[in-house]
Amino acid sequence: MAKRVIAIFTGNRAEYGLQFPILQAVDQHPELEYKLLVSGAHLDENFGRTLAEIEKDGFRVDAEVKIEMDADSLFATAQAIGSGVLSLSKVLNDIKPDLMVVYADRFEGLAAVIASSQMNIPTAHIEGGDLTEGGALDDSVRHAMTKLSHLHFTTNQQASNRILGMGEEAWRVHTVGFPAIDMISNGNYASEKEIIDKLALDLDKPIVLFTQHSVTTEFDDASSQIKPSLNALKKLASDGVQVICTYPNNDAGGQAIIEKLAQLETENIAGIQIHISLGRYLYHGILGLAKDMNKKIACVGNSSSGIKETPVFGCPTVNIGSRQEGRLRGKNVLDVTYNEKEIHDAIKKCLFDGTFRQQCSSTDNPYYLGDAGKKVADVLASVVLDQNLIRKKMTLRGEVKDGWYR
Repeated sequence: MAKRVIAIFTGNRAEYGLQFPILQAVDQHPELEYKLLVSGAHLDENFGRTLAEIEKDGFRVDAEVKIEMDADSLFATAQAIGSGVLSLSKVLNDIKPDLMVVYADRFEGLAAVIASSQMNIPTAHIEGGDLTEGGALDDSVRHAMTKLSHLHFTTNQQASNRILGMGEEAWRVHTVGFPAIDMISNGNYASEKEIIDKLALDLDKPIVLFTQHSVTTEFDDASSQIKPSLNALKKLASDGVQVICTYPNNDAGGQAIIEKLAQLETENIAGIQIHISLGRYLYHGILGLAKDMNKKIACVGNSSSGIKETPVFGCPTVNIGSRQEGRLRGKNVLDVTYNEKEIHDAIKKCLFDGTFRQQCSSTDNPYYLGDAGKKVADVLASVVLDQNLIRKKMTLRGEVKDGWYR
């Protein structure tokens, strides 16, 4: 029997890291064959051309899908979605996969879902139903992707309930947990020696891992929003804290943040280093240092990794601004505004407050269920590929009963 061909789309470094266990599980499944479609920031030198990371992991890249995005604006984002639909539809027409897998809430993923769903290719959406109410366009994009997709793999039961509340049929919805935790649980991240060799860190001194993205509905404020963060980090560095900064995503407003980071780099401040991308393996390795209570590690910024990946390491986290509002979170997260003193004091609490650090080490993880990659692969291998899968039905009837009845 011929293997099912699963097209898997990835458009940036963070999303690829989260998809790694799914890609690995599909590759290892006896009834499945993957076709990896790589696009977006993976192909952009300005964001580290992280295609190399994928190839280093041993995965075959079946198509490099160019998405034109020439400017740092919402207009450019809209244009990029159109470019992505055109490019991806051509690739999908050539490959003719049995199913398509797309992750989360990025504009590149929206382009992929539009292309695949309009070509009657059964489409599986990972991480639908989550909330990020803090001013990013993520929620609108994510929920639109959910309604276009045919299968849903969620990270938590609340997310599944929201998708059911959108009128999706229950058999389409699978609560599998957060895929990235699979590889973390397997210890698939950099060792202390690798971290020291690559980053020249002193593990006896405090370490801050910092990533701040733009908020797409406030992209004009990206430059002013990162300024207090960088000022707080400079003050901490002067007190002996080691700071590792990474570039933001290629969203509107991201270039303004990159310019501030480049400016910071020219100051040559002892203890601060700037990286376009650390890669999943090294990034998780640094977070993993937090498992040792003798090491003082903090994750700082507004990346979803600070909310969803840090609990498994027990790593204290400072979440800055509104970008991650609405997400489930563990007791290891401190929420602050764009205020230099708030940010500085919260980071110091993460590094030096023994009571809070102990709380972080035993925090619950609302995203952990286990074996998410294998669960996704098993459904992709067993779901019946017929018109019932393609022809979606709305379960909400809209009867009026004391107002709208749901």
